[in-house]
Amino acid sequence: MAKRERVVRMSVEQPLWRALTAYRIGTMVYAVLIFAFARERYERPWVAVAFLAVMCVWTLATLPKVANAASCTKRFLIADLAVALTGILLTPLADEQAQSVDGPTLPTIWTAGAVLAYAIKGGWRWAGFASSLVAVANIIERAHPTRDTLHNVLLVWVASIAIGYVVEVARASERTLARALEIEAATRERERLARDIHDSVLQVLAMVQRRGTALGGEAAELGRMAGEQEVALRTLVAGGLARPSLVSEDESEGAVVRIVEEPEDDSPLDLRALLAPRAGAKVTLADPGAPVLLPAAAGRELAAAVGAALDNVRVHAGDQARAWILVEDWPDEVIVTVRDDGPGIPEGRLAQAEGEGRMGVALSIRGRLRELGGTAELISVPGQGTEVELKVPRDTRGKAGTR
Repeated sequence: MAKRERVVRMSVEQPLWRALTAYRIGTMVYAVLIFAFARERYERPWVAVAFLAVMCVWTLATLPKVANAASCTKRFLIADLAVALTGILLTPLADEQAQSVDGPTLPTIWTAGAVLAYAIKGGWRWAGFASSLVAVANIIERAHPTRDTLHNVLLVWVASIAIGYVVEVARASERTLARALEIEAATRERERLARDIHDSVLQVLAMVQRRGTALGGEAAELGRMAGEQEVALRTLVAGGLARPSLVSEDESEGAVVRIVEEPEDDSPLDLRALLAPRAGAKVTLADPGAPVLLPAAAGRELAAAVGAALDNVRVHAGDQARAWILVEDWPDEVIVTVRDDGPGIPEGRLAQAEGEGRMGVALSIRGRLRELGGTAELISVPGQGTEVELKVPRDTRGKAGTR
């Protein structure tokens, strides 16, 4: 069934920007309240009022700048840090006792918001640069820094660098995850195409080779050419699956790409109706009396896997072999068993075939069941036929549709 894909962008960095926005608003209110409760000790309160007014307007006007990494430009970071440093250096002008009394600066802990913006935007190096400037400004403002001042300066410096380092690690992890998800999506698409090729083109080429060889003459030459093309195509399919090429890395900061396959129509289908065309003179179908409902995508894939198993019976067990299909409908899963009375599969033959690029069982059967979150088990005893048991969970949502 046709599917369409959409790309969903995720980022573990985005919650940090939202937290920074809330922090800036909260610390802005805190700085205003600190001044309001201690305004009588300021020799020049108008200096404090003027700065706090500018700080409040700046904080509210620049909220969009701290919404994400793209909006937080270098120019904004420089201006934001300049506002914080100005507030620290203006503190002695508003409060002459600030240099002798270990009290708060005008912006108080609002200054840390400017440093955190550097950390989230540029990592630990940017955070170290911004926190160092803040440390110098605090030491100058105190004139005679106390132990508490040095302790607070060191705390901001270490905390901001640690946060910046964590952000860098998170970004590297996101890039790795994005690359892995895209490679997985590309690999799964190759497997799907390989299954389709095996079920159509390769089967036709193999049939042309066998019939041409049997007829002889010019048909034999045609069969030989079809055999060469079959080998070449099998080699191409097997090589593409073994060495998936790396897709281009997403360059946007803090973004993880998730590929989501959305089925256009996944209404339930009766598995019995999908398997009924497989029954015939040499294939017996045994199914429950009630409908066996599965999502459309899961039902079609399971029916295709059954068809691949019957193709193997026809090709490898001979024209006289008979096959039986048994459908079992359980509360949590659906089981379909395909059994034949052919000569069976010699031990090690499947591994040898897979190494030669003959991916019928690996892709057309096991690959399809793996896509659905199910399993495929093959039991074969030489001289006693082969049995393939296909199990599909009742709820296949999230297994075949989203990765």
